Amino acid sequence: MLQIKKINEYQYEIPRTGNMKVPGTIYINDDLLRNFTDDEPLKQVMHVASLPGIVKSSMAMPDIHLGYGFPIGGVAAFDYDTGIISPGGVGYDINCGVSLIVTDIDYGEAKDKIRILLDEIYKSVPAGIDNKSSFQITTEDESEIMASGIEWAYNKGYATKHDMERTEENGSMPSNISSVSDKAIKRGKNELGTLGAGNHFLEIDRIDQIMDGIKAKKFGIKNKNNLAIMVHTGSRGLGHQVATDYLMRLNEESDSIKSDDDRQLISAYIHSRTGEDYMNAMNAAANFGFVNRQIITYKIRKAFEKIFGTEFENMGIETLYSLTHNMAKVETHVVDGSRRKLVVHRKGATRALPAHVCGGYFNETGHPVIIPGNMAGPSYVMVGLPGNEDITFSSSCHGAGRVLSRKRANEQFTRDGVEMELRSRGIYLRATTKKAIIEESPESYKNIDDVVKVIHGAKIAAPVAKLIPVAVMKG
Repeated sequence: MLQIKKINEYQYEIPRTGNMKVPGTIYINDDLLRNFTDDEPLKQVMHVASLPGIVKSSMAMPDIHLGYGFPIGGVAAFDYDTGIISPGGVGYDINCGVSLIVTDIDYGEAKDKIRILLDEIYKSVPAGIDNKSSFQITTEDESEIMASGIEWAYNKGYATKHDMERTEENGSMPSNISSVSDKAIKRGKNELGTLGAGNHFLEIDRIDQIMDGIKAKKFGIKNKNNLAIMVHTGSRGLGHQVATDYLMRLNEESDSIKSDDDRQLISAYIHSRTGEDYMNAMNAAANFGFVNRQIITYKIRKAFEKIFGTEFENMGIETLYSLTHNMAKVETHVVDGSRRKLVVHRKGATRALPAHVCGGYFNETGHPVIIPGNMAGPSYVMVGLPGNEDITFSSSCHGAGRVLSRKRANEQFTRDGVEMELRSRGIYLRATTKKAIIEESPESYKNIDDVVKVIHGAKIAAPVAKLIPVAVMKG
C-alpha cells in the first residue's frame, strides 16, 4: 500500500508529490484501511489533487472505493475563477441521492402488512434497467421538470410544500435546458418514477434507536419502532446521457483540461463555454433526479393509502429529507482565512451543513445526513456538526461503501445464500434479477458502524437515529 501519514485516529494524509497541487486527506480509521485490497482509490485521490484550481486538499470519506475519475466518497473544491469542473467528479448518475420518508405507523401494529405493502410498491415503482415508467409525461412536462425541478411536482399535486422545503436546494437547481441533448431528453422521458438498477434500492425500515431526541423530533422522527422508507435513486438515463455527452465533447475539444495521470479526469474550466454548458445540463439532470424521487414518494404514499385504508396525512407520511450525493455545486467557504467562491465536487458524498449555516427549515438543527448501510444491516440519520465547514467543506460520506467489487461478489456469493441471510434477519426481499441480489450482498459493503464512527469521530456529523430494514426492494 502507498505510504500514507496517520494524522489522528480518524484522519490520514497523502503528502504532496509529483503533480499534486495539494495534499490528499482520507477520513478513515485503521480497521477500514485494512479493507483496501489495492492502492487504486488512493491513487485517484492523488490524481484529483493535481487538477487546476483545487484548494486545500483532495479529500475522501470513509466509504472510499474506486470510481470513474474521482473515487467514490471523493470531495474536492475548485476556485470559481481559476478552477475546473469535472464530469468524473460528479459521475454518470447525476443527483443520485436518497429520500427518507418517515411515518407515525408503529412497526408492531403494521408487521403483518409489510409484505403486501412492499408488493404493492413493487408493482407501482418500476425497477431494473429496462423497465419503463407507467407515469407518462409530455416533452413539455420534461422540459419544465428540468427547468424548475420539484416545483413542477407541487403544481401537479405530486408534492407538498413540506416536501419542497425538505428537499436539498428546495428541489430546484438553476439550469438552462438548451444544454441538454435530445438524446438525453429522450432517455429520461419514460423513466420518471423509476428506481433503476445497480445499487439503487427502496427499503422499508423501522426506527431502531434514537440518539438525539430533540433533533430527531425536528426531523420528523417521533418514536422508536415507527416505520420509515428510504429511496435511493437519481436522474436515471437522462443524467447518464448528460455525462456521456460532455465527456465525449471534452475528448473532442483541443482546449479541454486533460490529466497526465488519468484520462477519466478530463475537465473544463468553469468559465469556459463547455464548463458553463455542463453546469447547466448537470443542474437540469439534478432537477429531474429530485422529481424522480418525489414521484416515487408519491407512489409510496398511494401504496400506504391502499394497504392501510386511510389518507397518507393521517399516517404522518412525510419527507424527512431528500439529498443528493453526486453533484458539483457553487458554494462559498473560508480558505486560508478568506472567503472564496468555489465549485465543490461531491462524488458519492453529501452535504452536512451545521446549524445556523444552512438556513431554511433545518437552520436550528443542521441538515440531515442520510447514510444507508447494506440491505441486511442498519442505516443512520446524522446531522452536520459545527466547524465541519472548515474540515470537509461541510461534506460527509454517502453510505457504507463497497469493500468488494461486483465481480468478486459474483465469485463469492450465491442468491440462495444472500436470501437465506436476509430471511434469518426477518427481512422480506423483492429483486428484479439474481444478479442484483448477489452483487448487493451485505458482505460486499463495509461495516456501516465503523464508517459512522469515523464521521462522528472526525467531527463531521453526529448520529441522530438508527434504522433497521424490514423489507428491501432491489433493482
